[in-house]
Amino acid sequence: MARYTGPQTKLSRRFGIFLVGSAKHFERRSYPPGMHGQKGMRRKISEYGQALAEKQKLKAQYGVLERQFRRYFETAIARRGITGETLLQLLETRLDNIVYRLGFARTRTAARQMVSHGHVRVNGRKCDIASANLKPGDVVEVKNAPKARTLAARHMEATQIRTVPDWLVVDRENFSGSVSRIPTRDEIAPVVNEQLVVELYSR
Repeated sequence: MARYTGPQTKLSRRFGIFLVGSAKHFERRSYPPGMHGQKGMRRKISEYGQALAEKQKLKAQYGVLERQFRRYFETAIARRGITGETLLQLLETRLDNIVYRLGFARTRTAARQMVSHGHVRVNGRKCDIASANLKPGDVVEVKNAPKARTLAARHMEATQIRTVPDWLVVDRENFSGSVSRIPTRDEIAPVVNEQLVVELYSR
């Protein structure tokens, strides 16, 4: 399972918006990384460069590498509807993202680890595929095992002030949640201009 293993907060600093890593560290050093970062030296970015940056931000936010991201785009373009919105929906309904959105993990990286270590069940069955796309009616629960529940409880304590999206239903007492519907673009509230990503791949 390929994944980015470099410094995470540096990704947020590179794009000037919090995506992954430590929010506390990002706030303290919100300028770009590198020896000239603090001086605010940025080169003028071309239209292609802007579109590429939007794609890189989206990949970093969901922890997806290029080959998998391209597969998501190809799936989105083959479906009916607005390609950009469909792409966002495919990313948002990944199992690791849903575990994160339900508050069972503090970060998407932690959620991905929980899934890959077998701590999560979908519709009563073990599912260790973080990229699995869920659909309305699917039920997600933390495995009824001391290690899994203790880990989830620790994360839930840290995420209790986080609002669970309206398209998800959570039952914190039973460590479970479900997908009630596919989210709209407004509910996803992307930090990128997904249309630029579509145009980039359509060149």
